Amino acid sequence: MAKGERLFVKVTRESLPRVKDKYPFLYLERGRLEIDDSSVKWIDADANVVPIPVATINCLLLGPGTSVTHEAIKVATAANCSVSWVGEDSLLFYAAGFLPTSDTRNLKRQMALASDEEKALDVARAMYTQRFPDADLTGMTMPAMMGMEGNRVRALYQQKAEQYGVGWKGRQFTPGKFELSDLTNQILTATNAALYGILSSVVHAMGYSPHIGFIHSGSPLPFVYDLADLYKEPLCIDLAFFLSREMAGRYDKHKVSDEFRKRVIKMKLLDQASNDINELMGVSRARRARQ
Repeated sequence: MAKGERLFVKVTRESLPRVKDKYPFLYLERGRLEIDDSSVKWIDADANVVPIPVATINCLLLGPGTSVTHEAIKVATAANCSVSWVGEDSLLFYAAGFLPTSDTRNLKRQMALASDEEKALDVARAMYTQRFPDADLTGMTMPAMMGMEGNRVRALYQQKAEQYGVGWKGRQFTPGKFELSDLTNQILTATNAALYGILSSVVHAMGYSPHIGFIHSGSPLPFVYDLADLYKEPLCIDLAFFLSREMAGRYDKHKVSDEFRKRVIKMKLLDQASNDINELMGVSRARRARQ
């Protein structure tokens, strides 16, 4: 894969966005994480050794081909650096290690907002406002906004089907039986999962919980699903109908992954999601008030 097409490229100290006094994440793949004189080092597939300043990183994202020693995890934990296990370029999210000493300020902020009915509704309205910028949502209830969103998405599916000349019978997905869906639904399922993986990594890296949502509930990752709806139109829905026309009936996972990755990079999703989360949680407003 060309370097310019990678979602996570080689980073420098200058290129990493800051989160408080730490950098948000570092993605590693195909190598070994171990310690050397109580400091963490990374040995890549070419035997290059790179010191990892875990004390200045919020989260390590460990991709395919990664191994890690017990001591490296202990040192990272002591430095308050969390660890997540992800797919290539974090397109799938598998698991996360939680620190007993981690900073819980963002988590407390999220819980305080979610546990207050009016504040939680305000967060939900802010999310819907991004999708309905011309609508006045003041005083609108959650069921009413959810109804608006359902109508919008159904109309969007039909619009994209007509735009790309693709047949559409509705959203269909049977868990564990991916191959039973039609081509467009297969692409939607795959790209949705990739989007959830990226956002899970971002949410964990920023110290929030994927389990505390404001719109979705009764699902494994409600906050991730809340956020994903902000970006699905260009990254999943439009792409699914576009590729359905291009693939002519045959699913190609490599093409789906490549095209999805290109859109994520072009959109600058990692920066966008980080900014959106901070704005929704009131972190950006609090910073502006202190200035």
